[in-house]
Amino acid sequence: MKFPIYLDSQATTPLDPRVLEEMLPYFTEHFGNASSIDHLYGSEASEAVENARKKIARCINAKPEDIIFTSGATESNNIAILGIAEKHANKGDHIITCVTEHKSVLDVCKHLERIGKRVTYVPVDKFGIVDLKKLEEAICDKTILISVMTANNEIGTIAPINEIGEIAKKYGVLFHTDAAQAAGHIPLDVEKMKVDLMSISAHKMYGPKGVGALYVRHSNLNAKPFPIIHGGGHEQGIRSGTLNVPGIVGFGKAFDIAVKEMNEEYKRFDRWRKYMWEVFKEKCSPVELNGHPEKRLSHNLNVSFEGVENKALIRAVSSKLAISSGSACTTLNVEPSHVILALGFSPERAHTAIRTGFTRFNTEEEIIFATEFMFQTVNKLRKIKLPFLK
Repeated sequence: MKFPIYLDSQATTPLDPRVLEEMLPYFTEHFGNASSIDHLYGSEASEAVENARKKIARCINAKPEDIIFTSGATESNNIAILGIAEKHANKGDHIITCVTEHKSVLDVCKHLERIGKRVTYVPVDKFGIVDLKKLEEAICDKTILISVMTANNEIGTIAPINEIGEIAKKYGVLFHTDAAQAAGHIPLDVEKMKVDLMSISAHKMYGPKGVGALYVRHSNLNAKPFPIIHGGGHEQGIRSGTLNVPGIVGFGKAFDIAVKEMNEEYKRFDRWRKYMWEVFKEKCSPVELNGHPEKRLSHNLNVSFEGVENKALIRAVSSKLAISSGSACTTLNVEPSHVILALGFSPERAHTAIRTGFTRFNTEEEIIFATEFMFQTVNKLRKIKLPFLK
């Protein structure tokens, strides 16, 4: 085995060698700008981009023209929320989201509040499932957008997206979902989900970093957001800037592979997750599961080991394992996870939360080793009784 074993797939995934192979020619001989179609180099690049666009659209049951390339899900979320808020400023000033969203949604909403918009943050239950009754009750005649993530990046809980889509459609409200953690791991169908906008990212599905997409339902004219980056009019005027051709090619390949191998990977990850959880319960109780026991991503396990501060555990296992305490976007922050707190749990439980994320390149031998090494380390740290961060 190679150490440390990587178990942080919600932060990022390793680039699949098949994806790299697909990308390499577009760094060298096919280096053209996809917008410079007056010559062969540009037309080759443009063709590669459009082929990738078709692949990605196929993976979510969308039309190719509905796929807008971005630098990743954070940018996609910003375009969706800020762009819709600006487009429909005369219609309404109210947005609905969820308390457990990624910071690239919550921080955008906080920004909108600072400039006079209204935002309702709908609560979740102890498993992280959004309260649909309160979501529907929050809708008013000034509501222009609902934004709820498909699957949570910290605890892996999968939201009732189809039901939220039905509610949004019932009231004629646009619906956006951040599907960065879900895409490539669970089936996504924009028609069944009834989403108008959806954010996805390549590097969460064994693709390259720095490239993502925003699905925009162009059949609904109200869904096309105003741009937040201006200049050039690329991507139907929604996202200007020279296209990252190698990244886009890799994105298309990664999503295509992920969808084809999804069922097999789900079963393998589900087996590993259940094994790890059962061993933890047996060998190092008290331990609590964070997130829904069934409605969750199969490659995510988030647990709280009572009495063991998460940063202490991460440091203690770092020579052998790469695990995390939660969102990669807030890893430098010693504040307790806003997601765990939103479930109704104490700061102490949040400070003991550990996230493990499997990848397709992990082996069963590695999972068995990681499970044993973690529970042994937890039991050792409990004897030391380190103080908690305040």
